[in-house]
Amino acid sequence: MINQGNVRPLLLGIISILLIIQTFIIPIGTESVFAAERSPIVKQHTIDGSKRVVIVSASGDVHRAVQVVEERISSASIRNIYANVYGGFSLEIAEKDIDRLMQLSVIARVDDVAHYQPSLEGSIPFIGAGKDLIDMRDGKERHLTGKGVKVGIIDTGVDYKHPDLQKNYQGGYDIVDQDQDPMETKKSQGEPTLHGTHVAGIIAANGRIKGVAPEADIYAYRALGPGGQGTTEHILEAIERAVEDEVDVLNLSLGNTVNGPDWPTSLALDRVVEKGVVAVTSNGNSGPNMWSVGSPGTSTKAISVGASLPPIEVPSIQVKGLEEELSLVPILGAKSWKLKESLDLVDVGHGLLSDYSGKDVKNKLVLIKRGRSNFAEKLALASKAGAKAALIYNNLDGSFAGAVTEPIPITGATVSKAEGEALVSLLGDKKNKVKVETHYEIKQDLMAPFSSRGPVTETWAIKPDIVAPGVAIQSTVPKGYLDLNGTSMASPHVAGAAALLLEQHPEWSPEQVKAALMNTTKRLQDEQGNDYLPFEQGTGRLQVDEAVNTESLISPATLSFGAMKKENNTLTRELVIEIENVSNRAKEYTIDPPIGELDGVTWEMVEGVKVEAMSTQSVTLKAKIDTNLLQSGLHTGLIHVNEQDDSITIPYMLFMEEPNYPRVMAFQMAHSDKENGYYYEYYLPGGAEESSVYLYDPDTFEYIATIVENQNQKRGMVSGEIDDLHVEPGRYLAFIHAVNEGKSDTIEAVVDIGEEWIGP
Repeated sequence: MINQGNVRPLLLGIISILLIIQTFIIPIGTESVFAAERSPIVKQHTIDGSKRVVIVSASGDVHRAVQVVEERISSASIRNIYANVYGGFSLEIAEKDIDRLMQLSVIARVDDVAHYQPSLEGSIPFIGAGKDLIDMRDGKERHLTGKGVKVGIIDTGVDYKHPDLQKNYQGGYDIVDQDQDPMETKKSQGEPTLHGTHVAGIIAANGRIKGVAPEADIYAYRALGPGGQGTTEHILEAIERAVEDEVDVLNLSLGNTVNGPDWPTSLALDRVVEKGVVAVTSNGNSGPNMWSVGSPGTSTKAISVGASLPPIEVPSIQVKGLEEELSLVPILGAKSWKLKESLDLVDVGHGLLSDYSGKDVKNKLVLIKRGRSNFAEKLALASKAGAKAALIYNNLDGSFAGAVTEPIPITGATVSKAEGEALVSLLGDKKNKVKVETHYEIKQDLMAPFSSRGPVTETWAIKPDIVAPGVAIQSTVPKGYLDLNGTSMASPHVAGAAALLLEQHPEWSPEQVKAALMNTTKRLQDEQGNDYLPFEQGTGRLQVDEAVNTESLISPATLSFGAMKKENNTLTRELVIEIENVSNRAKEYTIDPPIGELDGVTWEMVEGVKVEAMSTQSVTLKAKIDTNLLQSGLHTGLIHVNEQDDSITIPYMLFMEEPNYPRVMAFQMAHSDKENGYYYEYYLPGGAEESSVYLYDPDTFEYIATIVENQNQKRGMVSGEIDDLHVEPGRYLAFIHAVNEGKSDTIEAVVDIGEEWIGP
C-alpha cells in the first residue's frame, strides 16, 4: 500500500496563530478573517505530477552549487537564490531526480517547501515604553521613538494607507504576487487578511494609537497571501529581500509545529543575526505543554517571544461544589464571554448530534469534551440546540485556546482537562442541578495559556527567550482597529523595543540588543506565587525602560547544560558567559551560584570580576555533576550576577537522562494526485525505531486499518504516499504512534477520507 520510492511530501509546517477577538472599534464595516479551523493541508503546486519544489542548502559556495545542479540534473529549474540568509536556493525538480540531487557533494541538505499562515494602548506603557521613555545619555533628555531605524515585517502585508501607518511606511515587496505593492489581501483577491497590519501597528503606529516605536520606518514583505497562506520559499525570499534592503530589525509573527533547530526558516534567522540584523519571532500558540515551541521560534540566535497578560479583565466561572473559580479562555470566532446571569450546566459529551438526544439545553451552558469533531461543528450544534453558551474542555492535559473559521452566534470558551472532568463529576448525580455564575477579575503578568513552551529538541535550548503582552492587544487593521490575542502580538512588542535600543545605540550588534532586552526583564509567577520555569517564560517579561537604562550586558542570557546519562562517575559541564560593561566607569561584579539547590551538583566559578569601562570579560561557569546523586529528569535554577544594587538573573537548565520530549509531532495528511491516493508526513524529533498510523472509528473507537508502517528512521521529517487507500468514505480518528529509546508516544488527528478527488 505504501510507496516510499515515489514520495511527494506534503508542505508541512502550517502556523496556527490564534487571534481571539475581544472588542471591535471599527468605524467602517470589516470582513471576518478567521483561519484556525480550516484544514491545514495545502497540496504543493506542481506543473505535473512528476515534479516538486524543494529548498536546498549548499555545502559550500551557493553559486557553485547552482552551477553544478544545472549542469548535472537536466530537470532542475532554479527558482530563487538565498545567498545571504540561507546559503542555498529553491528549485523545481523531477521527483525521480531527488536522490541524485541529495548525493551531489555541493549539496548539504534538501527540505520540502512548507506552507505558512499567520500566530496597544494598554500594553505599551505597561512594558515601560511610550511617551515617557527617555534616554539620559550625556546628561541630556531625549525621547526614544525608533526614529531612523528600519523594521522589516514579514507577514500578510500591511495596509500602508491606514492613517496610523502611512507616515511610517517606506516600502517593501509583495513576494506572493511578485510586485512592489505589499498591501493586505482584499476580498476581491481571495480571503482577506489583516494580520500584518495589526503587527505593524504594535511596532510603529503613529496616529490615533501609538506603537512601541512610533517613528520607526516600516518595510512590509507580503509573504502570506489570501487567507494567510504562504510557503517556506516565500518566507526565505522575504528574508532575503529584507536583508538586501538593509533593515535593522526583522519581525516574523509566524511559526509551525516542528520543534527542531534545523528547519530552513530557523537556520535563515540564525544567518540573518550573523549579518547584523536583529531577528524577532513569535514562539507559537500551541501551549501550554512543554516542547510545544515551533520553528522559526526554535532559532538559536533570534529572539523568540512568548505571550503574557497585560492588565485585562478575565472571565471566570464559579460553580457550587468546586473550591476555586475556573478561568476561561475565549474561543476565536465565538461571541465574547460577557455573560451576567447564572446558567444551568448540561454535559453533552463530545457535542455530537446524538449527544443532544433527550437533553434540554435551551438557554443553558453546555459542557463539551474536545475531540471527535472540530470546534465549529461543536459550537454550531450547541447554537442550533438553543444553548446560551458552550464550554469546551481539553482532552489532553493542560489548557488550550480554540478557534473557528467563521463567526458563530454563541458565546464560547475553553477550560483545562482537569477542570472539565471536575465539572463532569459534579454532574454525575442527576439529582443535583449545577449552576454556573460568571465573575470578572483584573489580571496581569500571567503567562497566556496558548503561549508555546520550550525547550528545543536536539539543542535543549531554552525558548522562549522573553515574553511580552499578547492578550487583548488593540492595534491597527484595514479600515480601523481591533483587539487580538496571540504570540503574534507579543513578538512586535519586542521588535519595537529593539528599534528603540538601536536608535539609542546604533552601533550595537544583535547580540547586544538581545542581551539588553533579556537581562532587564521582570520574572513572572503563576497565580499560586510560583515562578514560571525558564522554558515557559525565558528570562521574563519585557521592560523597555529598564533595557534602555542598563549599563551591563550578559550573554548568553540563558544557559542550557544539555542532557547527560547516569554513570558511576562525576561529569563536568562548562559554559562561558560574557560580562560587558557599557558604562563609562569600571564595575565590580559578584556571581552567586545556586549552591545547595540541587543534590549532586557542585558549582565552581569566580566570586568576583572587575570589568573596565566599555570592556568585556569572559567568565567560566563550571558544574560538577555526581550522576549517582542527581535525580533523573529536568532541573532548572537561577544564577545571579550582581553589581552594587543591580542584579541580572540568568536562568539555567539541565537534563539527567534522555529528555522526555514527544517522539512524534506535526502529522498531516491530504489527497495526492492519484485517485484513492494520499500524502502523509510527520516529524520525529529524535528519530524512531518504529512509527505507524492507525485509523479508528471516531464514534465507537473501533480499529479500522493500519495505513502507515515505518522502521528505523532518523531524526527529521517522515513523508510518504499511500497509493491506494481502500476504506469507506468518511471521517476517521488517526493515531500516529512512534517508539524511540524505550519511550513511545501517540498523537491523534481527525482525517477525512473520500472527499472529491481532483486529478492532476
